[in-house]
Amino acid sequence: MTNKPVIVLVRPQLGENIGKAARAMLNFGLTELRIVNPRDGWPNPSAGPAAAGADLVLDKAKIYTSTAEAVADCEHVYATTVRKRGVTKPVVGADGAARLVHSQPGRHAVLFGREAAGLETEDVALARHILTVPINPEFGSLNLAQAVILVAYEWSRIGREEAESELVQPTAEGETLPPAPQDELEGLIAHLETLLAPKGYFLPPDREEATKRTLRSVLTRPGWNHLEVRTLRGVLSSLGRPDRT
Repeated sequence: MTNKPVIVLVRPQLGENIGKAARAMLNFGLTELRIVNPRDGWPNPSAGPAAAGADLVLDKAKIYTSTAEAVADCEHVYATTVRKRGVTKPVVGADGAARLVHSQPGRHAVLFGREAAGLETEDVALARHILTVPINPEFGSLNLAQAVILVAYEWSRIGREEAESELVQPTAEGETLPPAPQDELEGLIAHLETLLAPKGYFLPPDREEATKRTLRSVLTRPGWNHLEVRTLRGVLSSLGRPDRT
C-alpha cells in the first residue's frame, strides 16, 4: 500500500478537530496532512492532545494559503461533499476512491471542508471526482475526524484486499503516461481563459463565473496526461499568434 492519499483540511476551525483528524489518519497508516488557512492559526496548542500520540502527522503537516496551492502537485483530487454544488463531475464512494488511489499512478489528494459548512464551490471545482458516502439522508452529520477515518479505513481495507488477491498487476514501463498534475491543468485553464476573454466568450458578465466553472469541469475530467496538456497548450499558443501571411 505504497500509494497513500494526501489529506487536505480546508479552512478547519478547531485545533481539536485537526488533532482528531491526524489521529484518524495514523490509525490506518496515512501521514501526509496539508492544512489550508486554519482559522486559529498554526501550530495550534489544542491539536496535540486531541491527536493522542499522532505527533508524526502533526509535525509534518504543511500549511497553505489556498486550496489550489495545496493540491498543485497532485494528479487526482477528490472533494468530499454530500452535494455536487452545480459542478458535474464523476461521483465515487470512499471505496471507489480507494481503488482509484491504489490503481492510478500519481499523487491523490482528498479535500475536507470546514466543520460548519464543508467545502466552497471554488474548492470543489478543483477536484476531478466528488467523494461521498451513503449516510442517513435525514441525519447527514459527520464530524471532520469521522469523515477522515472513513476515507482512511477504505484506503487501508482496499489495499489489503488487493494485496491478498493479487489484483494489482504491474504495467509495462512506458505503456501509459500518468495524469497531469493540478498545476499543469491550472495553467491550461488560465491560458484558455486568456484567449477566450477578448472574444467575448464569457459574456454576459453575470454568467462569467458559471461559464468558467463549466469550462473547468470539462478540462478537469480524469484522463489528461502531461503530454496531452502540453499539446493543448501548444495548440492554444498557435491560435493566439497572428495569422501568417
